[in-house]
Amino acid sequence: MKAFDARVRQSQLISTFGVGSIMPAGDKSYVVCGLDEWDERLCAPVEEPRLARSLGVHVFRAPASGSRRGDVPVARFPTFHYCPDCRRLDSFWKFDATRMVCPDCVRELTPSRFVACCENGHMEDFPYFNWVHRPVDGVITWKEGSTHKMSLSTRGTSSSLGDIIVSCSCGVRPRDLEGAFSRHAVAEVKSCSGARPWLPGAEPETCAQPLRALQRGSSNVWFGAVRSSISIPPWSSPSARYVTRHWDVFQHQTDDQIRAAAIGSAARDRTIDVEAVLQVTRQRRDVEAASVPTEAELRAEEYMALRDGNVGGATDAFHCQQVDVDPSISDVVAQVSKVSRLREVRALHGFARVSPTGSSSDAPRLASLSIKRLHWLPAVEVFGEGVFVRLDPDALQRWEETPFASQRIGALTEAVRRRAQESGANAIEPPSPRFVAVHTVAHAVLKELSLDAGYPTGALRERIFADGSQAGFLIYTASSDAAGSLGGLAALAEEARFAAVFESATSRSGWCSNDPVCAESGPSGSDGLNLAACHACLLLPETSCEERNMYLDRVSLVGDPRDSSGGLLTGI
Repeated sequence: MKAFDARVRQSQLISTFGVGSIMPAGDKSYVVCGLDEWDERLCAPVEEPRLARSLGVHVFRAPASGSRRGDVPVARFPTFHYCPDCRRLDSFWKFDATRMVCPDCVRELTPSRFVACCENGHMEDFPYFNWVHRPVDGVITWKEGSTHKMSLSTRGTSSSLGDIIVSCSCGVRPRDLEGAFSRHAVAEVKSCSGARPWLPGAEPETCAQPLRALQRGSSNVWFGAVRSSISIPPWSSPSARYVTRHWDVFQHQTDDQIRAAAIGSAARDRTIDVEAVLQVTRQRRDVEAASVPTEAELRAEEYMALRDGNVGGATDAFHCQQVDVDPSISDVVAQVSKVSRLREVRALHGFARVSPTGSSSDAPRLASLSIKRLHWLPAVEVFGEGVFVRLDPDALQRWEETPFASQRIGALTEAVRRRAQESGANAIEPPSPRFVAVHTVAHAVLKELSLDAGYPTGALRERIFADGSQAGFLIYTASSDAAGSLGGLAALAEEARFAAVFESATSRSGWCSNDPVCAESGPSGSDGLNLAACHACLLLPETSCEERNMYLDRVSLVGDPRDSSGGLLTGI
């Protein structure tokens, strides 16, 4: 492990540079170590009992910050480095590992650009030795007992992989890296060793997944599995936070003992209500005794809290108040609520490599954050505001039953089937017409809100509620910096202002600068899981969309360019 002076935001240690990810630091490269190496004493607790129960832990902890001796431990990775002068390629400890320089050239070492990963989350150095020493037509071209000193050079004619040459002093024929990034290229020369460099001291795992060559800075080296939850009543009140802080003691005490402790605390902190403390304690006991909630159950609770609203006190972390809906959009929109205050907890519970995480049956196995199972996970709490919109369930159901809706969703269903057939991955459940409609409306409204709210589009996020009878979405900003609470987003929920936003979003959805190609295109986008959607009309920054910009169809909202009568928003 190594201390260095690179700086990242605390929230990035959950979303971008979490456990197992590769973190650049100038010309150096490190992997963030597992939770076993973190100093738990420096990690402040983050309370969210609903989410913690769902993920099977007792508490969350924020990544340490402000420590002079370093906040989060890291280890050098990749281990292969090369000298920019003599081009020697070797493990860094075979150079001058203390100063990280080449002893012959006295030049600072450069880490390898390439790594090898598998879909089980394992990661190791790119197998340069195996690549250059592989047999040619089944014949070994180097002598046993030879000295092996590898070098990495370039022809200097282009920046392609074919221009990068790996050679060895044993006399083997030099090989370029052309084709190294194809699906089975690395697997043909080396099997996965099950290495977990982010867990120092961990034994390698048995793994049958093929290795894939990746650039160490590419996005598919690390896909964080992040679960989030919004604090809702009763867990958003100061009394609930008080119970959570002292739960290790309260869970073993009687009501009389808890009442006595709460009375003493209420005398010092007037935001604490003694009776509310007792009520939350009983509810917390019910939660602990119940079965582990699923993500769908947590979302259903959030949907009901947003639908029902909560005025709360001045210190409550969840303020949601319904406002009037303008008659001009009431045929489609049943409810608009101003969420002037919300708190979200985002927890990292694993990660994947090569292929992104997901809830589908073909999602990769998540890699562990620690050698042994711990009672906590890393998380951050963020605060913000938002607008909750519930579409009219009757209007949505009528649209779902139309032949036009069936035709559009049928095209997506066929794209899902073809994706599974062509990639060899397991089939995933196609989206429902309701989900596609709600998700697409959310994208259109989010892009329009960003124009008036004072937030950049990347600072806004969506939260889709479309399971069963649900028919809503929350557009919100929750950030650990000042961009999370500017106040401009919740203000747009007011009757006349939101009606103007919704009408403008509908109007913009009717035409894309890439039309007629966009509107008339078949399956497009990631894995062909979009219909009429492109960067000019609906696609959002990666941080804003829950579904990685998939399952979108603008035509479902505004109808076919030749006949707009079938769209959900036709007439707005």
